[in-house]
Amino acid sequence: MTVFIQYLVNGLSMGSVYAIIALGYTMVYGIAKMLNFAHGDVIMVGAYVSFCATSYLGLPGWLSVVLSVVVCTVLGVLVEGLAYRPLRAAGPLAVLITAIGVSYFLQNAAQLLWGATPKNFTSLVRFPVPPFLAQFNVSAVSLVTILACILIMVVLMWFTSKSKMGKAMRACSEDKAAAQLMGINVNRTISMTFAIGSALAAIAGVLLCSYSPVLQPTTGAMPGIKAFTAAVFGGIGSIPGAFVGGVLLGIIEAMAQAYISTSLANSIVFAVLIVVLLVKPAGLLGKYVPEKV
Repeated sequence: MTVFIQYLVNGLSMGSVYAIIALGYTMVYGIAKMLNFAHGDVIMVGAYVSFCATSYLGLPGWLSVVLSVVVCTVLGVLVEGLAYRPLRAAGPLAVLITAIGVSYFLQNAAQLLWGATPKNFTSLVRFPVPPFLAQFNVSAVSLVTILACILIMVVLMWFTSKSKMGKAMRACSEDKAAAQLMGINVNRTISMTFAIGSALAAIAGVLLCSYSPVLQPTTGAMPGIKAFTAAVFGGIGSIPGAFVGGVLLGIIEAMAQAYISTSLANSIVFAVLIVVLLVKPAGLLGKYVPEKV
């Protein structure tokens, strides 16, 4: 039983990281109707900024996270303005190719700046775990990751439903042209969406590398793909769907590694996704919207 709880907590922890990344994916897709495949590389940039802030500048951990969030937020706004905004009226294929190009650009820029040699990321989370959890080998990083994911989801739900900018985002997701006629600045709203998504990517990067301390230019590639899978799994465009999809994906992956095969864990995760989409094409919490012709 102790081993099962340990694997369950590990799955919840990793799933929470996937969920935080998936929230960025699902917000961008829900509002801008585009898939930002460079999102995973923003995670990597955030982790590198935090690493440099603590290792080279000697900043405290919390300040390195703040710096990472600021840098990634600016990066997200720049990427949206320079790479995606000129393609606002272009077809989805052009946007997809651009996103892949931005992804490779960020990976190669990171390799030029920090080198290809993997860095050893020191966990920024250091506090004693309560005894009733320590007996299950639950780490402080796992607790912080799970709590951070829940807090972020609650804040995002409140933001999108109660704040003026959140209501503007929901209006843009329904109909950009109508939102613009109502006086909403669509470009500013989409830029804000990218800023929020990139800030979440920075937090996810720090938590990911605190959990798995190897940092290299391709660090965000596979977590980014899995987070996109989680967003589709839960229902892309849905904030609760991204949360549920990420957590379930992490649990399935952890249990597959523990009880089936470590080498087959990724295959099992994607197989489960295929089965779910065959039964519910819109995802677990997604809504099917008929296309008007």
